Formats: sequence, C-alpha cells, structure tokens
Amino acid sequence: MDPDLAAFRDLARTFCEKELTPNTERWIADKQVDRGLWTKAGEVGLLCLSIPEEYGGGGGTFAHEVVLLEEQNRAGDSGWGVSLHNGIVAHYVLAYGTEEQKHAWLPKLASGEWVGAIAMTEPGAGSDLQGVKTKAVRDGDEYVVTGAKTFITNGGQCDFVIVVTKTDPTKGAEGTSLVIVEADRPGFRRGRVLDKIGLKAQDTAELFFDDVRVPVGNLLGGVEGQGFVHLMQQLPQERLIIGISSVMAMELALEQTLRYTKERQAFGRPVFAFQNTKFTLAEVATEARIARVFLDDCIAKHLRGELDIPTVAMLKWWTSDRAMKAVDECLQLHGGYGYMNEYPIARIYADQRVQRIYGGTNEIMKEIISRSL
Repeated sequence: MDPDLAAFRDLARTFCEKELTPNTERWIADKQVDRGLWTKAGEVGLLCLSIPEEYGGGGGTFAHEVVLLEEQNRAGDSGWGVSLHNGIVAHYVLAYGTEEQKHAWLPKLASGEWVGAIAMTEPGAGSDLQGVKTKAVRDGDEYVVTGAKTFITNGGQCDFVIVVTKTDPTKGAEGTSLVIVEADRPGFRRGRVLDKIGLKAQDTAELFFDDVRVPVGNLLGGVEGQGFVHLMQQLPQERLIIGISSVMAMELALEQTLRYTKERQAFGRPVFAFQNTKFTLAEVATEARIARVFLDDCIAKHLRGELDIPTVAMLKWWTSDRAMKAVDECLQLHGGYGYMNEYPIARIYADQRVQRIYGGTNEIMKEIISRSL
C-alpha cells in the first residue's frame, strides 16, 4: 500500500458500499447484477484499472485490482464479475492483442460498454484445456466458430467473449487458438444462467456457438496455435485472484464470528468465553495471518514480474483449502444461525466452496507443484 492506493481504496469502498451492498439480495434473486452497474463503474474509473491509459484504462497496477476486489468482498458482494473482466479478460487483450485489437477492444471494456468473459470450460473439458472441442475453421477472411461452453462467468451479460478453440484439432495444444466472439453475431446463443450452490448473484451461464462467423481479425494476436501458451501464461494471475478472495473469506469469517460470539450468550456467558471458542478462533486467526503474509508476498512478486507458476499454484490450493476449513469452523460457532442465509457466514461458506475447483482444481495445483520438486 501507498498513498495513491489508500486514496483509491476510499473510492472503491465508497462505490461498493453505495452500489453493491444495498442491491446484493435483489441480485441473488435475479441471478445477475444490474447491467447498468458496469457503466457506472466505467464512469468512475473502476474498470480496466491496470490497463494503460492509452487504451482507455486506469493506468494503474495489479495492486489497484487487489484493492477493488478486497472492497467488493468487504461489501458482501460476490456477484459482480469485475475481477474476471479487469484482471483476466482485459489482460489477455493487453498481453497478446495487436495494436489495432487493443485500440478497438480495450476502450469498450474500460467504459463498461462491453462486459468481458472468457469461455474455456466445456461440458466435456474442465481442467484439461487440451481437450476442448470447440472449433474455429478458417473460411476465406472469416473463422466459423462451432461448439458449446459452460460455467462461464459473466456469461449472461457478456458482449465480448474470448473463446478457447481448436484451429487445428490434429495438433493438440499447438492447435489451440483464442478467438473473439462478440455477442451480437448471428449464431451466438446464451443457454441457462446456472443454479449454483453459491455465487448466486453471478451470471454463470452456458454459451453456444452455432457456426458463428467472425473476421480473421478476431484471432487474438493474429497468429494461430498460440492459445494454449497464452492460457498458461495468464492463468497464474487468475489463480492469484482466487487467493485474494480466499484470504478475504478467512478474514471476513473471523471478523463476523468474533462479533457474533462476543454478543451471543449461552449458559449465562458469551459464547466467546468458552475455551473451545477461543482456541478455535485462535487457530483461525493464525492461519488467516499466515495466509495474508503468503498472499502479500505473492502480490509483491507479481508486481515485480517474479511470481512463478508453482508458487501461485501453492497459493491457490493452500488458501482456498484453508479458507474452506476456517469458514466451516466459524459457521459451527454460529450454531443453527450459521446455516441461515440471512447471516453473512452462510453466504461466505457457500461462495468459498468453488474456489477449490475453478482456476484449475486443487488436485491440478498439486500436480503442477509436484513437477517443480
């Protein structure tokens, strides 16, 4: 943190408290945030924070993205897919797009005119991205995109989708390319907004591509066969974002449970007065502190360009796994009220579970780590 980031935190906190907290329950019922939230965020400069100003972004660093994500979590919202839009989608374009592509696409993402998504997972291919079946077949000056994707964050509202495709199915990973599909193209269809255990306000959806024609200029970077390399280079930042959310879950669960156990009475004294409560929360507080130190070290390394793939895999699996354990212990200390959705701990519990799955399952993280040993 520095004075600039501290001032930005004030802006982010004010926006989240005003625009997110009062609407969370309605968004859960609607299974999506208001589309107008994106344009409001664009107007105050909260979109594409770490994209250079020449492309319409905020000109900040990944640290600005961290602050916004922390304030979103603190405001009790998990529906707004801004971390994906800002920290993942825009950065694929920045890292691999041609100058023409960056000038054409990034300003629309930064203003909120477009909501971004990335379509990796398919009904038959999850962590194994080499197994995707969606095809992009060259036909003159166009690609014809055919296939189906599922579990797509921002899928219900997206205008701009980075699609993981096979431009040459005979080449395996080397035949993978990233092709941009705009949502207004004929043949693009949205399926269901999926009914999930948690993240209820997030418009996680199915997407279908029925012979969607896009110009060859929509091939990200303009070179076929680079998609798998690009995915491997960008997934560490996605996993770092998952680590941030997991550590925030631990800290918020601890904060909520300390408040509850000091106010709640049992057998004539506060629940916090019992040794089991104090010892349990001592353990949670310690693990949350360790997780925060590890996370901050990873963020600092990432800002210097030094965060390696095995280390961020360690962060992703360890923080998401420990957070689930910590939140479960905190829910237990709430007793029956912990199982009620009106208590924040219940939502934290349901939202945290998927962190062990997406961005590559924790089992895949251990596989990645083991290769470095």
